[in-house]
Amino acid sequence: MNLRLTVRAKFITCVFMFLAACVFTGHAEENYPQRMISLGPSITKDLYLLGAGDKLIADTTYCVKPPEAERKEKIGTVLEVNVEKVFNLKPDLVLATSLTNPKAKEKLKNLGIRVVTFPAPRDFSSLCSQFLELGKLIGVEEEAEEIVENARNKAASIREKIKNLPKPKVFIQIGARPLFAATGRYFVNDYVEFAGGLNIAKEAREGIYSREQVLKADPDVIIIAAMGSLRAEVEKKAWQNFQTLNAVKFNRIYIIDSDELTSPTPVSFTETLEEFVDILHPGVKCER
Repeated sequence: MNLRLTVRAKFITCVFMFLAACVFTGHAEENYPQRMISLGPSITKDLYLLGAGDKLIADTTYCVKPPEAERKEKIGTVLEVNVEKVFNLKPDLVLATSLTNPKAKEKLKNLGIRVVTFPAPRDFSSLCSQFLELGKLIGVEEEAEEIVENARNKAASIREKIKNLPKPKVFIQIGARPLFAATGRYFVNDYVEFAGGLNIAKEAREGIYSREQVLKADPDVIIIAAMGSLRAEVEKKAWQNFQTLNAVKFNRIYIIDSDELTSPTPVSFTETLEEFVDILHPGVKCER
């Protein structure tokens, strides 16, 4: 009799613990955001990479990748947000960037909406750190850690492969009027250095650069961030008028999608890095 009571007591205890665990897990999941709004293209891409695209209820007109993001409800641009529309969508989390209008963020907070801001990453390291922070915030920390570890390993492998190769001088143009360069303060600089190049504008204090400065530095490679294919081709032809430039002599002027350069995820960073290696070191191929 005592044995039966003991077995029954153990059974009841196990059932109780199982139910308690289910309840606890359910509450834990409910604590993570289920209705999110993204105010930046890179954040939107991060959410999809983390498998949280189904919880994204709206984003900006600049959020066009992946294709599913373009079909989401639009609440404004990267700079300006329709506060009323955001409020009516009843999000439990708004993910903003350093470009988001500060007044709009303040209004949203005053309306009781949780707003978390992710500033523009300055380098690959901060890109990975922010991705991990986002993963933890939305409850997929382990997935984020695995993605970042793979990206870091891949970037390290690429750097190891080209570390002893000659370092070509590179100019990255990210704006046309005025001419704007990627300096050492910009994320893009890591693409150049990781791919084994020297950014001629690295030490410049401001991004505004002159053609005279480019001519003086005489880069071996010029890379233009495409802000529209037609405009990029016009800029490429403008550089081709300077026949003394090494980049012109050896036909080494390239156009890269600006979205690849300025709104990366840890995964797309390594993909673009491979493209940079192909450009700076023709013939040296990285595994894709």
